[in-house]
Formats: sequence, structure tokens, C-alpha cells
Amino acid sequence: MKVLYDTILKAKYTGRPNRFVVTLDLNGESVLAHLPNPGRMWELLFTGVTMYIVPHDKPDAKTKYRVVGIERDGVVIMLDTNYSNDVAQHLIENKLIPGWEEWRVVRREYTVKLHGTSSRFDLLLTNDKGEEFLLEVKSCTLFSKTGAMFPDAITERGRKHLLHLKELQNEGYHTGVLFLVQWDRAQWFLPDYHTDLEFAKTFKEVAPSLDWKAVAVAWDETFTMPTVTHECSYPNSILDTEAHDSGVYVMVMHLDHDLDLEVGSKGLMHFKAGYYMYVGSAKANLTKRIERHKRKRKKMHWHLDYFRGHCEMIAGLPIRTSLDDAECALADAVRGVAEWDVPKFGSSDCDCKSHLFGMTENPIHDKEFMDVIEDFRMNTLDALVK
Repeated sequence: MKVLYDTILKAKYTGRPNRFVVTLDLNGESVLAHLPNPGRMWELLFTGVTMYIVPHDKPDAKTKYRVVGIERDGVVIMLDTNYSNDVAQHLIENKLIPGWEEWRVVRREYTVKLHGTSSRFDLLLTNDKGEEFLLEVKSCTLFSKTGAMFPDAITERGRKHLLHLKELQNEGYHTGVLFLVQWDRAQWFLPDYHTDLEFAKTFKEVAPSLDWKAVAVAWDETFTMPTVTHECSYPNSILDTEAHDSGVYVMVMHLDHDLDLEVGSKGLMHFKAGYYMYVGSAKANLTKRIERHKRKRKKMHWHLDYFRGHCEMIAGLPIRTSLDDAECALADAVRGVAEWDVPKFGSSDCDCKSHLFGMTENPIHDKEFMDVIEDFRMNTLDALVK
């Protein structure tokens, strides 16, 4: 079995200065490591988690080490997307992907020209009949207890790529996508309609035309080539009921100073310095509602509008759902992990104590808070998966 790395070290995650660099504690020494995966990975990157690194193989590299993996709940997860095509080729050539036993790899980085446009594909496959199969490979690192979703950030490029694959399929090519789900506990797979609704809509449209699969793979600390534990199911009926521009959301903000502020009819309210989480809902145009909250200049309407002009926006987290009582349930869950709340802020039309909650550290990096987001985005879907 092929080993991908000669020397693998364990370190503890301490921070992420930018998309491609992390800071680590390696046996008491603070080191920098290149992260060859630009995904957000908010559900994985928590202070103290174990990361797997290797000495950088480029002498002129800006960092001494390179990240190859991480642990979640004791499970080893591959993060190094540089090896996605190697893994896919290994699985295909060893007939480990159910339903694709007839195919074998003949080329990598294969370019096809169509209507004057050139497109490069990860793998070109063939079979004994001489048929060709253009395959794209994607690494999936967004998981829940038993599910997986892709992508974890908006990808207009990925959406256009799906449309191009369908176009090629209509022209007579055999095309498809292989999602390598780096979590062997995942039983089902869906496009992440919470994060990128347009990608999800496009995937739903083109999926019946493409030859695609999502397979759960299992790694160990040696990072030899993984095994396929099973093919993930595709509960596409969930997209019919849940993948719409409506639901609930959490706005995450930072206030760097104590503040006394007049908030509409509420009068003078006190806000202490820290990070804030505001819970709201939108029965339609959820995306526009979140974008409105991000803007500082606007007509004052909601309680949050008054507060927004005094703080830094960190993130808007949409949760698309058809559940009627999701807003108050989400507010109650966030309150359970927060350190304080602002009484009756944003909750004038319900019985909740508040819809604005605070904590001293950034909740995006707090596992308990991100577990709440995971529960409402993904774990609740387990009951809908048949």
C-alpha cells in the first residue's frame, strides 16, 4: 500500500493567520505550517485539535511544515487536496468504487475543447469498450454526525463547472464527479444549500445527467491510501423542501468597546465589549436579509440596525429550513452556549429573553457554538433521510 508521506508529526492547532497558513504548537514550540486547503473548515479548526504535518519539501517555502490532516472526534481526516487525484486514481484502479469497476485511468489533467472553450479535467477514464469518461474530483471536509455536504464556501466557479459538465454530457461525452468524503461516518451527501444555494440548485438540476458518486473514505495516522467504507446516499428529496431562500440565521459581530446606545423604542441599552451573535429569520429573501444586516448605512428598522453601525461584522450564517419554530429554537440553543445576553433585544414579537447574545471569544472558533450551527444545518436532517 502506497504511503504518501515519509515523516508525519503531530501538533496542536492554535490559529489561522490566513487561508493558507496555520499556527501550531509542536512539542511546546510555536510553528507555522502551510495549509493546502482553502476551505473555511470552521467545523474542524478549534484550538487544541490535533493536526498532522510534514516537513515542507520545498527549500524556499515560507513555512517549515505543511498540513496533511486533522482529527475530529478521534477520526483522522485528510486535508491535503494535492493528493485528491492520486487517491481517486488508486480507488478506481483497484476497483474500490461501487459501480465504477469497469473504468481505469488513462490520463491526468486532460483538456477538452468545446465551442472554442478549453476545459481541463482531473482524470480521463476508459473501459474495455474504448469509451471515455471525463471525471472531476472534489475533496469534501464538511461533515455532521452522519452526513456530508459540499462546498463549505460559496463557489461560483464550481457552479459553472457543473453546468459545463452537463453541456459536455449533452454533446455526447461521459462526464461525472467523484466526491471524496473524508469522514467514514458519513452516510448521506448533499450540496450545501445553506452556504451556497445557487450551487445546490445547479447540482440538483445537473445531478441526474452526470455519472457522479460520493464515497466515504477511511484514513489512519500513517496516511497510506484509504479504503472506501461505503457510497453515501443522496436524499435529494430534502432539497425540494429545504433548499429555498428562507429560514433563520446568526449574525456574528465584534464590538471592541463598551457601548451605551439608544435603540429605537427600547431606549438606552448597554453593550459590553465582546463578540455578539444575533438570531433572526426571513420567510423569503434570506440572502438579501443577511446582506442588509452586513451594511452599516441603511434606514433604521430592526433593533440590530442601531447596533450594527458600531461593530465589526464577522460572518452571517444562514440556516435554510422549513421548520416554523426554528428562530426561537435557535435563539434558545445559542443562549445555551453564550456568556451573556442583551435582554429583549430583537425579541419583541416572541417570548424569548433575547435574540442577541455575547461571549468574550470569537464564536466561529468556539466548538460549542459551531456544534449548534451543525445541529440546525445538518444533524436535524438525519430524521429526514430515508
